[in-house]
Amino acid sequence: MNRTKSMGAARMALGLLTLLAALAIPELACAQASPFETGATNLVTSVIAIATPVAVLLIIGLGVAAAAGQISWAWCIGFIVGIGMIFAAQPIVTWVRALFGA
Repeated sequence: MNRTKSMGAARMALGLLTLLAALAIPELACAQASPFETGATNLVTSVIAIATPVAVLLIIGLGVAAAAGQISWAWCIGFIVGIGMIFAAQPIVTWVRALFGA
């Protein structure tokens, strides 16, 4: 009978110690990030890694075509703005979220 009482007291002490540790160090209690956020961050990183060399080749091709008179400079500027928006997507979303208080 004494053994079960001491086991119950030990469990209660361990639970109390765990609760105090979680309250004292909240970073450990919330260490796991959301799976969606982790996946979205990895996707953005992968897309930017792929888009960088493609954007460089696209700018080179557009510059050559515009210099040769085969494409309008307005198209070149439009492509450059589009590429800029691809790489500035994260700050734009952060700005819009802050704008609406999210």
